[in-house]
Amino acid sequence: MLDKIILASKSKVRKEILDKNNIKSYVVPSNVDEDIVKISLLKEKASPEIISKNLAELKANKVSLKKTNEIVLGADSVIDLNGELISKPETREEAMTILKKLNGKSHFLISSVCLSKNGSMIWNYTDKAKLTMKNFSNEELTSYLSKISDEALYAYNVYQIEGEGKNLFANINGDEDTIMGLPVKKIKEYIRSL
Repeated sequence: MLDKIILASKSKVRKEILDKNNIKSYVVPSNVDEDIVKISLLKEKASPEIISKNLAELKANKVSLKKTNEIVLGADSVIDLNGELISKPETREEAMTILKKLNGKSHFLISSVCLSKNGSMIWNYTDKAKLTMKNFSNEELTSYLSKISDEALYAYNVYQIEGEGKNLFANINGDEDTIMGLPVKKIKEYIRSL
C-alpha cells in the first residue's frame, strides 16, 4: 500500500474526498493554464471527455516531473452539454449564462483522474454522471446564485451537489464523488493494487 500521494490540484473538495477515504496526500498545484489547453484541443475538435482526460494527465505529469519517484494524482472535471464543453465560470454573469444553458436539460459531468510517476502516466480513469436539471425561471436561478459564495462558484462549477446545488436537479444518475470531481472508488482500487 502506498504511503502518500501528491494531489496536483488546489481543489479543497478533492483533498477532502481523499482525506475522507483515508488516502494520505499533500497538495502541489500544477498551475497548468487550462484555458490554453482547452482552446488548442477544441481547435482539434476534441470531445469534452478527451479534454478532461488530457488536462488530468497534463496536471499529474507536470508535477510528477519535479517530484521524482512519487505518485501524483491529477484530476479534471468538465460539463458536456450535447458535445459542447462547459467550463467553470469566471464571473457571476457567466455562471448565470451556464445555468440558463443547462436549465431543463440533461448533461454529463465528466471527471477524469490520472496517476503519474516521473513525468509519465501510470494509470487513468474517467467517469461520467448524467444530471437532468429542473426548469427554473430566471428569478429562481438568480436567487440560487445569490446563495452561493464567490469561492464556491468559481471553484466548483455552477452547482455544488453537496450543498444548495442538489435542489437544481430532477434526476442525478451517477457517483456523487465523480460529480464532486474525484471518482475515488477506482483510485482506491488502483492504489491497493500497488
